[in-house]
Amino acid sequence: MTGEAFEQAVRDYGNTVYRVACHAVKDRSEAEDVTQTVLLRLYQNATPFESGEHLKHWLLRVAVNESRKVLRSAWRKRTVPLEDWDGPAPEGEEGGVLEAVMALEAKYRLPIYLYYYEGCSIKEAAQILGANPSTIQTRLQRGREKLKYTLTEEEEGECHVRPQIVP
Repeated sequence: MTGEAFEQAVRDYGNTVYRVACHAVKDRSEAEDVTQTVLLRLYQNATPFESGEHLKHWLLRVAVNESRKVLRSAWRKRTVPLEDWDGPAPEGEEGGVLEAVMALEAKYRLPIYLYYYEGCSIKEAAQILGANPSTIQTRLQRGREKLKYTLTEEEEGECHVRPQIVP
């Protein structure tokens, strides 16, 4: 791609690529990084484009793919995999609760961990897990019910509930 054609493509589609990246990663600095990566790939691309629409489609597809890479890498950098967790329980919490959370099925464990331990909103957890927010909300509710059942001990007809995570 010639320098002039590249400059024209940046003028025509640079803001569009940035907006797509912003909507995908929900962070301006990461969106800027994605945009820069996409434009660098465009500059290095030797394949000619059939039309302006073909170029636009290619740029948007690369922007979406790069955004997904950022989301995956951000997930890996932010947290320790739950299976590898061997650290202490968070402050003010008994180890039994964390152990009970870790014993849940992944579909309940991950939303609970992200929501309560990492401080993610339901929307953020849904984005990270690639699910609808309503699905995450349902899994949180069902996971809480499973935790309550697990943490509740029946002794002589009475229920004793150990400290648990409360929304």
